[in-house]
Amino acid sequence: MENLAQKAEIPPQEQEKQAAKREFIELIKLVVVFLLVFWVVKSFVIEGYEVQGESMSPTLEDRDRILVFKLPRELSRISLFSGFAPFDDKDIIVFKEDNAKRLVKRVIAHNPRRNGNTVDAQHLEDETFNPDAMKVEFDHGVVRINDWQIDESAYLPEEAKKTRDNSVCMLRPGEYYVLGDNRPVSKDSRSFNAITDDRIIGRALLRFWPLSRFKLL
Repeated sequence: MENLAQKAEIPPQEQEKQAAKREFIELIKLVVVFLLVFWVVKSFVIEGYEVQGESMSPTLEDRDRILVFKLPRELSRISLFSGFAPFDDKDIIVFKEDNAKRLVKRVIAHNPRRNGNTVDAQHLEDETFNPDAMKVEFDHGVVRINDWQIDESAYLPEEAKKTRDNSVCMLRPGEYYVLGDNRPVSKDSRSFNAITDDRIIGRALLRFWPLSRFKLL
């Protein structure tokens, strides 16, 4: 009875102020939770990017907007999922260059990390003699992996293959060989060699803009 009497004695104007204060606090909590969820999703799950340039044409054109799925890459960093391969050949990935610039290219070959508790007892200067290395050769538009020519007809038109470049790259465990679909203009592993898996941000999952080109990748 005493508590009810005390509550009744609070002026209506003061009750309105307290109610407004409670509502404001609840709104702040909601905003904080929303921002936290947004940060987690953007940092570890999925993020949008805008394509700049023609190096992935015709698959991705300049100004296309894509969603990049990060979760598999983040899970692979956890020891429990250390044997999980987050990306496969033919996947389109976004990764960081040495200067932190983001690039989008297609995975042509990758050399998975070895499973188990192993350590390297030596550093081989000549990767040609490294038994764990994988040879990737780009020969005037033809790509060979360990001397086997791969078929790229599913995603690459014949005219996009025509180039005079010739190079060989040796992939060590944990490295990826990437190329742009528009080979004549693309800067890729032909110039900067393999990329390490720790530089990969995620896989391009969906082109959502422009709407006329909406498509899973």
